[in-house]
Amino acid sequence: MARGPIGEREVRQYREDGFVVVRGMFDQAEIELLRRSAKHDKALDNHSFGRADDQGGVVRLSLWNHPGNGIYGMFARCRSLVDSAQALLAGEVYHYHSKMIMKEPRVGGAWAWHQDYGYWYQNGVLFPLLTSAFIAVDRATRENGCLQVLKGSHLAGRVEHILTGDQAGADPERVGELAKRLELVHVEMEPGDVIFFDSNLLHRSDQNRSEHPRWSMICCYNAARNDPYKEAHHPRYTPLEKVDDARILEVGARRFAEDGAGADVAWLDPGKDTSASSLAEKAQQ
Repeated sequence: MARGPIGEREVRQYREDGFVVVRGMFDQAEIELLRRSAKHDKALDNHSFGRADDQGGVVRLSLWNHPGNGIYGMFARCRSLVDSAQALLAGEVYHYHSKMIMKEPRVGGAWAWHQDYGYWYQNGVLFPLLTSAFIAVDRATRENGCLQVLKGSHLAGRVEHILTGDQAGADPERVGELAKRLELVHVEMEPGDVIFFDSNLLHRSDQNRSEHPRWSMICCYNAARNDPYKEAHHPRYTPLEKVDDARILEVGARRFAEDGAGADVAWLDPGKDTSASSLAEKAQQ
């Protein structure tokens, strides 16, 4: 079963570095159920869309706002993740959204340097009181485009972002200067590992140039006290009902056999991405 929420030492590391890696947060049975469910999920596949990089590659992903009662919801609502997010954000959190990133062998694209708050700021979120839990579904290596972070870059605050093509990237001049002073970390992960990272942490990834897929599920949480002041494509405060970690296997296995993983998911239409449209308007000014 999942190892439980993070402790004080890990919270301190997160505050200092902007991220913390938790090895083996989910066990082999849990992560294998998530992998099989996602890779056989026709709804996930049908609602996926691409984000082109500037090198000819495409990252495929699917997004949804409310966690639901299937396998994806059991992960996003489990105490290991939610209690960890509450420790990191020092209070009640709610589910801002989740996504599945699907980097396929040889074709999976890159992500430019960015901060998540560089996007979410456009959605009426006043403070960067958000955290993301990145779950390795497949093994993540340098060869298949693992996450890269600039250690401590969250302390620089929000950097201006500009939409170029399908992706928004942080101001390259400022990123370049930060990269001269901060350590670049390639976050290689085994299935079931989780990295929690601050919404202002600068991160990116390379294309998948290997023969192996690199899928990951990312659950994003906002502090309840950070309720956005306006409507956007991600939800305002919605109470989150936590579940015990044991529910992952109990519910996930049944739903996989009966309905498919994404049967109850309200998929997000990428055309309604208000953060992207706001950045596009800025780019045209």
